[in-house]
Amino acid sequence: MADEVLLLDAKVSMFGMRARVALAEKGVKYEYKEQDLTNKSPLLLQMNPIHKKIPVLIHHGKAINESLIIVEYIDEVWKGEAPLLPSDPYQRAQAKFWADFIGSKVHEVGKRIWVGKVEEHEQAKKELIENLKQLEEVLGDKPYFGGDTFGFVDVALIPFYKWFYVYEKIGNFKVESECPKIIEWAKRCLKRESVVKSLADEKEIYEFVLGYRKKLQLD
Repeated sequence: MADEVLLLDAKVSMFGMRARVALAEKGVKYEYKEQDLTNKSPLLLQMNPIHKKIPVLIHHGKAINESLIIVEYIDEVWKGEAPLLPSDPYQRAQAKFWADFIGSKVHEVGKRIWVGKVEEHEQAKKELIENLKQLEEVLGDKPYFGGDTFGFVDVALIPFYKWFYVYEKIGNFKVESECPKIIEWAKRCLKRESVVKSLADEKEIYEFVLGYRKKLQLD
């Protein structure tokens, strides 16, 4: 299987982590190729000529791009193990909605902290907490966003837990004090082997971000 499945990725990428968690949940063996995003490889440019971004999943020589599309593809191709999306059409639609919410409302706001100037942080922090509180409402008292089953929304969000450290260090706040349910949920997810082995170390992510901010002279 490894010669059939290839993942072009960067270790610190929250989007790449989504693909890695999904592949691990399904027990798919694959070849991993770390990408230097400052010097993009010919293979990456060939396989994702539109956006030129990671992750890219290459299956039987064909490229699948965009992290949520990749996760859905993995779920459809390897049906036999650990379904990620619900079978009910309404529940599937809801899962896709909230996964998209994470990209637009958690990632985009969080990005305003880690690539933004200091004066932009307060508003971004406020919005980030508001968005995480909305996700807490969706989670409710369930173990996972998929209910008793680890699923699509969990895969979409759990990589961001490793980025909370960056948001907190740069923005000088604590997610747990405002959104304890999200942290409890994340710790529950981290008991899963598929999650633990797929996520990057938060301090490694932080070092990457510090280097990025220094390069752009943001501090």
